[in-house]
Amino acid sequence: MYRIGILTVSDRGARGEREDRSGPALAEAIRELPGAEVVAQAVVPDERSEIEAALRRWVAEGLDLILTTGGTGFSPRDVTPEATRAVIEREAPGLAEAMRAESLRVTPHAMLSRAVAGIAGSTLIVNLPGSPKGACENLRTILPALPHGLDKLRGDPSECARP
Repeated sequence: MYRIGILTVSDRGARGEREDRSGPALAEAIRELPGAEVVAQAVVPDERSEIEAALRRWVAEGLDLILTTGGTGFSPRDVTPEATRAVIEREAPGLAEAMRAESLRVTPHAMLSRAVAGIAGSTLIVNLPGSPKGACENLRTILPALPHGLDKLRGDPSECARP
């Protein structure tokens, strides 16, 4: 079983001025990952300290995967990548590269994404766009690689190469 946290980063969502649609959409989409269980969901404002605190709390709780949605663009308040980098110990750039590459097939705005992915302890953290559609499209891009990566983070000693 993979324990998943979904963190929505939105000033208006945190103030209750906008319904969080991305978090629930991701919770539904992550069901495509066999053995996935969403055990934590939260909405925080675009405040680096609050994003970092939520990420650190969930890493300490031993979640396998944290998906963030929102705060990855060019707006001055978009600080999710910076908060994520402050928490992770190792980047996993291939995930963000794959998401951007696949998203470029849909929109040229994909090249404006500053999303990052990385590892904190044995937790994988992945930044996703703030729109429900973009978040789910990006998640589905990396979904095939997640079981192997999450198993490796758990210490799976099996060989990675195929015979």
